[in-house]
Amino acid sequence: MRVGVALGLAVVCLSACGSSGRPTETGALRVTTLPVHSKLLNRTLNGLLVTPHGGGHGRPLLVFLHGRGATPGETLGDAFLAGLRRLDARAPVVLLPDGGDHSYWHDRAEGAWGSYVLHEAIPAALTRSGANPHRVAIGGISMGGFGALDLARIAPRRFCAVGGHSAALYLRGSDTPDGAFDDLADFKRHDLVAFARSGSPYRAPLWLDVGTKDPFRGADTAFAHELQADGAKPSFHVWPGSHGPTYWDAHLARYLRFYAVACG
Repeated sequence: MRVGVALGLAVVCLSACGSSGRPTETGALRVTTLPVHSKLLNRTLNGLLVTPHGGGHGRPLLVFLHGRGATPGETLGDAFLAGLRRLDARAPVVLLPDGGDHSYWHDRAEGAWGSYVLHEAIPAALTRSGANPHRVAIGGISMGGFGALDLARIAPRRFCAVGGHSAALYLRGSDTPDGAFDDLADFKRHDLVAFARSGSPYRAPLWLDVGTKDPFRGADTAFAHELQADGAKPSFHVWPGSHGPTYWDAHLARYLRFYAVACG
C-alpha cells in the first residue's frame, strides 16, 4: 500500500532537498531534508522538515508518519502543503520521518523504530526548527496511523494531540499481513484494541477517521468504541471512501486544522 503519489511541489522537494539538504521554498513553506543519524537503528534516515514562513521558533511540531511502502516525500503531496498554507500563522512545523518499508513504527527484532522516533527524530527536528518541545503532536496514515496511536500510548504525556487516519489496526494477530509484526507475541505487545478494552491510554485530544469502504473500518470502529466505553471522547469520523490517497487528500486540511487547534 502506498500513500498518495507525490506530485508537483513534493517532487520538486525531493530533487532539490536530496543529498544537498538545500531547502525548497513552496509558497510560504520551506521544505528541507532532515538526516537523522540513528544509533538505535545503526543507519542514517532522511526525513523531511516543513517550516512555515517566519521560521519555526516557538511553533508546535507535528510528527506525521507515513504508510507502508511509502516515503516522507510521497506523503508530502499537494493536498498536505495546501492544508498547511491554509493555516497561515497557525501552521505547525511538520516532521515527516522515514520509517522504512514496513517498520510499523514500533520496536521490534529488526530495530527500535518507535524509540528512534521518540528519542532521535523528534529531538533532531526540535533542535533544527526551534519548535516548542512542549507542544508536539503525532499522527499518521495507515501504518503511520497505527504508529502514532501506539507511540502516544507508550508516551502519553509527550503529545498535545494524536491522530490515526485510516489506522492499520487489527482485531487478531492472524489478521495481520506479513512483515507487520515479528510474531504473535510482538502483535500482543502492540494490540491497541486490547489495550483500549482496559482503558484509554491517551491524555491528549484524539482524532480517528476511516472510510466507509476501508478494510480497517471494523477494527478502527471497535477501537473507538472501546475508548468511548471507558469515557474517552475521541473525535471519530467515518466518511465515504476507501483506503487510498483520494480519501486522505480530501481530508488532510481537516487533519492539519485539528492538530493546530489542539496544540495552539
